[in-house]
Amino acid sequence: MKIDKIDENFIVNTNISEPDMVWYDARQFPFEIYGVIYDKEEEKFLRMPKDIAEKVSKEVAELNTNTSGGRVRFKTDSSYIAISAVMNACWPMPHMPVTGMAGFDIYRNDGARDVYFRSFVPSVNFKEGYSSGIKTLSDFTDYTINFPLYHDVKRLYIGIKKDAALEPPTGYRHKRPIVYYGNSITQGGCASRPGNSYPGLLSRRLSTDFINLGFSGSGKGEIKMAEYIAGLDMSVLVMDYDANAPTVEHLRKTHYPFYKTIRDKNPDLPIILISHTSAIYGAYYYKSAVSEKWGDFASRKAVIKETYDRAVSGGDKNIFFIDGSDIFSGEEWDAATVDGTHPNDFGFFRFAIHLEKYLKPLVR
Repeated sequence: MKIDKIDENFIVNTNISEPDMVWYDARQFPFEIYGVIYDKEEEKFLRMPKDIAEKVSKEVAELNTNTSGGRVRFKTDSSYIAISAVMNACWPMPHMPVTGMAGFDIYRNDGARDVYFRSFVPSVNFKEGYSSGIKTLSDFTDYTINFPLYHDVKRLYIGIKKDAALEPPTGYRHKRPIVYYGNSITQGGCASRPGNSYPGLLSRRLSTDFINLGFSGSGKGEIKMAEYIAGLDMSVLVMDYDANAPTVEHLRKTHYPFYKTIRDKNPDLPIILISHTSAIYGAYYYKSAVSEKWGDFASRKAVIKETYDRAVSGGDKNIFFIDGSDIFSGEEWDAATVDGTHPNDFGFFRFAIHLEKYLKPLVR
């Protein structure tokens, strides 16, 4: 069965037939790129320098080409906005919509905040990227296009009407980024579209730039990663890699040294430590081991709390601890995931709302 033959609302149109369009490379003025860098040698966008990612691990180096957290911002009154993305072939994930893992979405400023407008929906079998376009409200306002969460982007071109105005975007209220380091949930799995990852939600709610260093299955607290993060100019660091540490002992050996490496170079930086958020999903087996190797939620949380207590006893007044089991607690907690671990959009909203209480007084 092909649903688009039955329901025309599911038709994906990747042909741009709008007349009088002018195409721009998203890397060029007046467009502004956030959250990713462009590697001329690799000819694609990356989240961190290639040579550093390779020193962390081969998995991080591979996931570094996933553009989670990438954004392009601009201001226009064009009545039509289109994208043409050059990418590798699509490889659909079984439990995450292609709109999130390989698609782009666009937000417009309504005068008070950035709000979702439309998605540039890809086909599930594209080979070298895709094109898509939308009609707008034709008013002069700021737009943000979010990059895919789990796919590469080699080039991105943006099309607007020939006679439309085009200017640089209004800046974020808080220009120093929040840096998020963690796992697949940090990266955005399994949001239905890029703007619904919890870092994306928080960026809009707080009007702040951010860098997403969530690496699916591969956030393991390597010291090379800590050294890289320590050199970034940031307003807050969120550490959330508990779930990817392969054993409790690995977490214990890496967590405090990871924190301390960053703290030594950033004595006044607010650092938020989060224990594994899946504890509430695993309510039925919370007190038992998930596996003999991985251990149990309580033991792992104790390691994170130990880093926090040790930091506080050493005089750190800019360290914060969040019990991950609290993030999705409350009404309908069991509706927050796709597979028992990775959040759906409802789960990501819960995550953002919980974390916002800590971040709001800290961002500068």
